[in-house]
Amino acid sequence: MSFVITMNLVLLLSTFILFIGVFSEETLKPDVVNVGAIFSFKTINGKVAKVAMKAAENDINSDPSILGGRILSITMHDSNFSSFLGVIGALRFMETDKVAIIGPQHAVMAHVLSHLVNELHVPLLSFTALDPSLSPLQYPFFVQTAPSDEFQMIAIAEIVSYFGWAEIIAVFSDDDQSRNGIITLGDKLAQRHCRISYKAALPPDQKAKRSDVLRELVRVQMMESRVIVLHTFSKTGLLVFEVAKSLGMTEKGYVWIASTWLSTVLDSLSPLKSETANTIRGALTLRPHTPDSKRKRDFLSRWNRLSNGSIGFNPYGLYAYDTVWMVAHAVKLLLDQGGTITFSNDTRLNGLEGRTLNLSALNVFDGGKQLLKNILETNMTGLTGPVQFNQDRSLINPSYDIINVVETGYRQIGYWSNYSSLSIVQPETLYSKKANRSSSNQQLDSVVWPGGETTKPRGWVFPNNGRELRIGVPRRVSYRDFVFLVNGTVQGYCIDVFLAAIRFLPYAVPYRFIPFGDGRSNPSYHELVSQINSGVFDGVVGDINIVTDRTKIVDFTLPYIESGLVVVAPVKKISSSAWSFSRPFTPLMWSVTTTFFLIVGAVVWILEHRINDEFRGPPKQQIVTILWFSFSTMFFAHRENTVSMLGRLVLIIWLFVVMIINSSYIASLTSILTVQQLSSPIKGIDTLISSNEPIGFQVGSFAQDYLIEERHIPKSRLVPLGSPEEYALALERRTVAAVIDERPYVDLFLSHNCEFSIIGQEFTKSGWGFAFPRGSPLAIDMSTAILALSENGELQKIHDQWLSKRPCSSESSEADSEQLDLQSFWGLFLICGIACILALLLYFWLMFRQFSQHHPEEPDPTGPGSCRSARLQTFLSFFDGKVEKSKSSSNRKRKSVFSVGYDKEDESTYTSGRIEGDISLERQNGDTCPIK
Repeated sequence: MSFVITMNLVLLLSTFILFIGVFSEETLKPDVVNVGAIFSFKTINGKVAKVAMKAAENDINSDPSILGGRILSITMHDSNFSSFLGVIGALRFMETDKVAIIGPQHAVMAHVLSHLVNELHVPLLSFTALDPSLSPLQYPFFVQTAPSDEFQMIAIAEIVSYFGWAEIIAVFSDDDQSRNGIITLGDKLAQRHCRISYKAALPPDQKAKRSDVLRELVRVQMMESRVIVLHTFSKTGLLVFEVAKSLGMTEKGYVWIASTWLSTVLDSLSPLKSETANTIRGALTLRPHTPDSKRKRDFLSRWNRLSNGSIGFNPYGLYAYDTVWMVAHAVKLLLDQGGTITFSNDTRLNGLEGRTLNLSALNVFDGGKQLLKNILETNMTGLTGPVQFNQDRSLINPSYDIINVVETGYRQIGYWSNYSSLSIVQPETLYSKKANRSSSNQQLDSVVWPGGETTKPRGWVFPNNGRELRIGVPRRVSYRDFVFLVNGTVQGYCIDVFLAAIRFLPYAVPYRFIPFGDGRSNPSYHELVSQINSGVFDGVVGDINIVTDRTKIVDFTLPYIESGLVVVAPVKKISSSAWSFSRPFTPLMWSVTTTFFLIVGAVVWILEHRINDEFRGPPKQQIVTILWFSFSTMFFAHRENTVSMLGRLVLIIWLFVVMIINSSYIASLTSILTVQQLSSPIKGIDTLISSNEPIGFQVGSFAQDYLIEERHIPKSRLVPLGSPEEYALALERRTVAAVIDERPYVDLFLSHNCEFSIIGQEFTKSGWGFAFPRGSPLAIDMSTAILALSENGELQKIHDQWLSKRPCSSESSEADSEQLDLQSFWGLFLICGIACILALLLYFWLMFRQFSQHHPEEPDPTGPGSCRSARLQTFLSFFDGKVEKSKSSSNRKRKSVFSVGYDKEDESTYTSGRIEGDISLERQNGDTCPIK
């Protein structure tokens, strides 16, 4: 009996222990997964998010396999546009053990709540608080489940760059999200050489009043930029457009680019009231791009039923739906990994018990870190397309639709994606191709701008603030043809060019000239240009040289006249002489040419002597023939015919060389006899620098800095000169060896001073232009005007009016006549020499071969020395012998008899007769050598 009782107790205890274990396990895996959501549900995105999150909750709970039979419960808290109420709602969620919080709607609350969730390890997911400054390093438990505003700002910057605008005005709400977005926009514009010229900050969304907007837009209206980027929220944004309409700022010439808030208005509140639609017509806006899919179309077909027609759909509803599914998948994975949904007290809050706030009820989510890890490793396909995070915790492939508001609603003009930038094809079709972000690949459809214009607005006008442009002009005391002041009126060549360009612009430009300088000496042009950077002048007009240092602080127009530094020195005229004909060639050139005449004559004689009667005869006659033939080729007057192939080859090459030499000689001699030749010990800038003599320069010119910094000339060698008269006096008295100045000044100087001349060539290349502040669009338009003046001839007419040539020519003259030296022709001589050598080698090889065949060497018993001399005489006779061509086709062996004798009258050895068979040459001692 006791045994039975004992067994029953054991069984009862085992059952109790099993029950406790199962109960504990079920406790660790609750039937309800609690998630919180914080939004302002009276806003457009708040209403859309509420509908989408409820739909996602129902879809998840309708499929028990997703959470293993557990129920997803989303508790929604309405912050009602209040950051304070948003924080209170978050604290309540923490007290009730929420595994994740979706929201908040605005970045202001996100910054605050991120600190809270960081401590309690509760993931905070938002698809509307997209402030770029919400860094994952600072806020690791905050996750943006829609593309960050950083990508939206990149898209806007690339739109601005695509249309070629250099400046914009930013109008934004002065809260964290809008302000940080505009800061990011400024950085992205700077990377594309654009900038924000003015930032108009408005009170936060719910606090903005019409008077605040009016005050800022009046200031904007006074600015020169007409490209306005509006980054705010729907309420303030529509108010801005309404006020802008009343100020005439939505008419022709303006450009409005709104961030995604406007696309949500178009999507969710259509059809808009006619008054509202008229104010936003012509604006551009962005909309988050989501690829088309069957799931997306099915969801859109359910929208009216889900929302009961209370709000229209926009893409943020898709992000809300996917965010809920993202949390559900992460929770399921957490439970599958053996994790638990448990919370523990934060020991740091225990000491705060007994206070009014029940802070000890805030618990730390034990599985929060693993849940966050699962969220960041999400890899699913949602209604928004592929959902996956990069290493920087941003969604992959962020992209936007680019929308143009038109009279009938809106039209899509293209897309922007972080992968391929601007295009007119859907981004997802480009992901499989190689990325191409080049400017030539960027494309958008046509745009209807404010005022119904289809032509791209210029993007800027002169500021409507009653202030004329302050144009600085140098008060020159020398070379007054360029700029001078008479009775308060500024005149001169540079001024006329500026006025002609201003008249060519398609808009009026108010301006006034302000002289710069004391009127006693030429002002410093570097200081004059620096006044633009200091804000003293809005532009500088005059003889302003475009140099590197100045381009770093201002923008220049295209040059309206070419300029460059030249050397001016005293010269004397080289008079003609009886020996002027020899000046085209240097002595070495004359020597080499004469030598080659003789060489070619000798080579042709050698090649023709045995077979051409015209190259035979007594030695004196042959020497005369060589000399006559050589020099007669100079005039192509040679009478002798060449019959050998090698001789003709050499002669053809030589005649080509002679033709080149003749042409060059005639051209050079013509120049010497017809062009005034000037002489100076200075040949150019290099000889001037090496001479160590003083050098003059114009006061105020950039030449001084150039010579010191670039040419490393000591400052002690440089002599400042203030006028053309000082130039002439210094050069005549040899106070300076030469003067270095810009070409336009020198042209005027030389027109009155014929005893000086430009030596050498320009050693710098630049031009004169008008200077404006960096980024000024006026510099571009003025450049276009200058180009047009150049094309229609007006620029040349102004030049001729002020700078026409005077009695003396300023054409550059060389210090010495340019003689032709060997360096210009050595290639021709080399070719001719090689041809001669090759022809001689081939000729002697053939002759030795023939000689060996007809006269083979035989041993001589009398001694090798005497026989060798006899054989040499035989070879010379063979070389000098006339070769007769056989008339018969049988090519029979020629037979001839040679008689060798000595002519006492001309002391020459001659050979005559023919050889028939074997003969012997008689030596002086009477012995004979047989010859074959």
